[in-house]
Amino acid sequence: MLEKPFNPDLLYNRVVHFYMDKKGYSKDTANSIAQSVVKREAQKRICKNEKCKHFSHDHIRNSETCLVENCDCVKFYN
Repeated sequence: MLEKPFNPDLLYNRVVHFYMDKKGYSKDTANSIAQSVVKREAQKRICKNEKCKHFSHDHIRNSETCLVENCDCVKFYN
């Protein structure tokens, strides 16, 4: 099973609009919150193997094999 590619722009826009529209935060505050959320979510999706560092959507989840050519990563590390 392949994971969908991570779309940081879509997440950023959703978080900014949520905090501005629903919570009533200022634009600057909503932007800083969105930046930290996007950064945290991106780090969760990067393989922690020092030789790999590819996103999780570049790995086959069932066999944990990296799909990037010339990468010897055999397991996705969280």
